[in-house]
Amino acid sequence: MSYNHSNITSYKDNTPFINADECYEFAVKRAGDYFNSLLHQVTYKEYIPILVNEFKSWKKGHMCHFALTGYISKHIRPDPKDYNRYIQWLKYSGRLENYLDRSISYIFMRDLGKDLSSPDTHQRIRRVVERLKNYLIRYTGSDHKSNSQILDLSSLYRKAQEEHIESTMIWLMDKLKEVSAHLPEGMDAEQAERKLVKIIAGVLMHEFEGINDSTPTKIRMQKLDVAIRLGYSYGLTYPFIDDILDANVLSPEEKSRYSNLIRTSLLNGSVPELGIWPEKNRKLVSYMHSELREAFLYIKSHQSQEHLKSFFEQAYVFFNSQEIDRIKELSNSTYTNEDLYIPIILKSSSSRLIARSVSDADEDRGFDERTFYYGIYNQLADDFADMFDDMEESAVTPYTYWMKYRDERPDLINPFELYWTVISNLIHNVYNNDAKTSEVILDRAINGLKRCRERLGAYKYNELMSLLTSNISEFNDLVQELVMKADDVDFFDKLLRDHMLTSFKNERNQRNTFKDTIENIRHEINSFLNIAKSGSNSLLSQTVVDAANYSIEAAGKRLRPLIAWIIARDIYRLEPKTLFPLFRSIEYMHSASLIYDDLPSQDNADTRRGRKTLHNLYDLATAELTGLYLTQKAIEEQTYLNDFSAEAILRIVRYSCCVTQDMCKGQLMDLQSKGKNLTLEELDTICFYKTGIAFEASLVMPAILAGARDCEIEALKRFARFAGITFQIKDDLLDAEGDASLLGKPTGKDILNSNSTFVTALGLEEARKEMWNHFCNAMESLNTLPHNITFLKHLLLYIINRDH
Repeated sequence: MSYNHSNITSYKDNTPFINADECYEFAVKRAGDYFNSLLHQVTYKEYIPILVNEFKSWKKGHMCHFALTGYISKHIRPDPKDYNRYIQWLKYSGRLENYLDRSISYIFMRDLGKDLSSPDTHQRIRRVVERLKNYLIRYTGSDHKSNSQILDLSSLYRKAQEEHIESTMIWLMDKLKEVSAHLPEGMDAEQAERKLVKIIAGVLMHEFEGINDSTPTKIRMQKLDVAIRLGYSYGLTYPFIDDILDANVLSPEEKSRYSNLIRTSLLNGSVPELGIWPEKNRKLVSYMHSELREAFLYIKSHQSQEHLKSFFEQAYVFFNSQEIDRIKELSNSTYTNEDLYIPIILKSSSSRLIARSVSDADEDRGFDERTFYYGIYNQLADDFADMFDDMEESAVTPYTYWMKYRDERPDLINPFELYWTVISNLIHNVYNNDAKTSEVILDRAINGLKRCRERLGAYKYNELMSLLTSNISEFNDLVQELVMKADDVDFFDKLLRDHMLTSFKNERNQRNTFKDTIENIRHEINSFLNIAKSGSNSLLSQTVVDAANYSIEAAGKRLRPLIAWIIARDIYRLEPKTLFPLFRSIEYMHSASLIYDDLPSQDNADTRRGRKTLHNLYDLATAELTGLYLTQKAIEEQTYLNDFSAEAILRIVRYSCCVTQDMCKGQLMDLQSKGKNLTLEELDTICFYKTGIAFEASLVMPAILAGARDCEIEALKRFARFAGITFQIKDDLLDAEGDASLLGKPTGKDILNSNSTFVTALGLEEARKEMWNHFCNAMESLNTLPHNITFLKHLLLYIINRDH
């Protein structure tokens, strides 16, 4: 993608754009004033009477029906890890409305810096809750087959179509795929992906705050397009700056150099060249540097001149506070309370201030102040949740440092007490005792402790609480009573977070399993495809059989017999060895079609799969005869399906003959369309007969042998039609812009031969949209199948992501 940088001011690499010391000192002064206020409150335990009073009111809405709700929760409530069932349980138990209301209210307060007492904010929350409720009911219903993928690409693309930003969504999905592919071992890939998606969603939320139903469609499209690209650009800083510097991927010298690159970029307003990098991580760092540079320029190009300096100052404060925290060592016993808390006040608030500043959201009075005071609450909650992991890694947080030095350093603030102090300060001083705000914050606090107790187990949790609350045991007794008995305190964002991490992990594992599976099966298929030579006909063996084996032995994907193998084994529980003749038949048919497709009278191809086409290696007549031979050999193979009834085999033969006729029809239609402008409907028809019908055969023939019902076979045909068209459009795109060395054949042949393709008819961008539209059709059609669809889902993902 190209960007317009006309409004970007140029800065020399040696001319600082911001005064780093001045802006950081100002931020530290502000954070210091806030910290001293908290220090006073925690020292004199001012938070206890405030929170005791708040909890008295809070208890009425959470414990009055404990006996009943406890029984329901214990005997009916499903495990929240079962995402779909849990949402359905919330719906049928009448809790979904309140559950979403507190969850969305919390997000408005945390991520958007909103005042929950505002009537306008209340109306906005209600609208979001209603839309989200309807969406969840629709997509987690008992009749909806979840594919367990939180980034449900078909749903995301359908939403993009509604907003007329399909091209933006395609761009984003391609970018996310690239990032995922480049995440190195040694990084928590699932967490990195989750944080990136979360930032994009956060920037989008800010943008949605500035648009409504009356916003003109064109302006709405532009704003959402920019928000998604800005969200991605800012979100990259987490995996490619924060996470990579925390991980053990780069050497200490590389980390120092990489960190200096980031610092220089923020100070000078321009990204310096990478220069020569050590070989081990050169490819990774080059990619990150290139992607971050592009993101950096995009953010700059969408910042007004009056906001640009402020943006860089906030970004520098965030980065520098992160760096100060990063270099701390747990073995250093001399850190002061200010050393521990000032950086986390700065980084926790500035990260959300930046998220708003990169978008074009309208100014919100009070946003900056609310966000600044709120940030440390989330940071302390996160540090509490990660305490034991951080201790294992010897990371310095307020919790790990206090746990290590609490006996020898009585001056250290107990971070758990400070946590409650921050909560009290937010409720009482920042949000002015607003009832809704107090409800949401206390819900969140008790939920965090409930989750901790569940994660650690009762014994270890109680031991930890005794340690952290030795000076506030009476207050802790009240809190622990609430932890044990309070109900309705869970949040959708936590459910979504856990579901995202599980889904990302499952997706990665399933993707790897898919790759391993197809490689193993492809290897086995290759072992029995060659046609044995017959001694009774030496002429045939020396020419046509050799030519046939030459075509078969080319490094093909074996996609069609692969599909048939998996469908037969995993869906219909058929033994693959009994179906070897069917797999050979499918590949022989496919090889024959490629031989004819390459002929001078048709596509006139010189190479196929990186080797000479058959008519170039032999001659035209031999190629034609070989194609005919393979077609008949395919039918012959079907007669060797000895483990199946004669009726089933006869159905297979009839069906495959019809498939061959349809493939001939599609090729003829394609030849007659050369040089013509085809409609989308005509392209779909030709494509189905040329490509989709072969996918259909791979799915349907095992189903026929298994005695599947007609309605099921029709469902497979629907899926095959859309998947086949998706495959063909991807082929057209690869011919137009693919890598010939990966494809094994020259690119640009469609234009050279005046072939009518989706690319020649629609152009690259519209062809991509059409491919994704058919991808969605295929994915949605899977929900009508009564079987495990994991393989078919990953097959679709393979089709759109392949590079050859």
